[in-house]
Amino acid sequence: MTDRAEKSIPSPETTPAVLAVSPLPADRVLLREILDQGPWKLHEASTCREALDLLRDNKVSVLLSERDHADGNWEELLNATARLPTPPQLIVFSRLADESLWAEVLNMGGFDVLLTPFEAEEVLRVTFAAWSRWECDFGPAPPTRKCVQQAAGDGAANRLAGTVRISPA
Repeated sequence: MTDRAEKSIPSPETTPAVLAVSPLPADRVLLREILDQGPWKLHEASTCREALDLLRDNKVSVLLSERDHADGNWEELLNATARLPTPPQLIVFSRLADESLWAEVLNMGGFDVLLTPFEAEEVLRVTFAAWSRWECDFGPAPPTRKCVQQAAGDGAANRLAGTVRISPA
């Protein structure tokens, strides 16, 4: 393994956490299978209430949320996480994802939107990019020029995502 690859995978003490929130067990199972390929500890919730409880007790860098839940929606999760000391980057997913939802999520401060059914490469790419953005904002070191470039989309997150092997479906 190269020095660059070793630096991109965190030690067990600093393993970043991702929270997947979906009322559909099949979506949570698929996200678990996909995200197990990355360096994250995955938490799962089926409701907004359960997600908020997990967020209170765990430092989460990326929040993947279904658009709608029986007890709320992604907007309520975004508003609630904004009050956290280190709010996670929010990625919304939906079978009905379109440009309108994407624009709304970005305008309200979310990170991105994923269309379901999930494509493993896209889930990993977007999750790595969101995690990278969170690290720049809240990681242990002060923001650097590299973080600013990543936020501007210079492709560093895609290079980081290249350190994870994606097996064909």
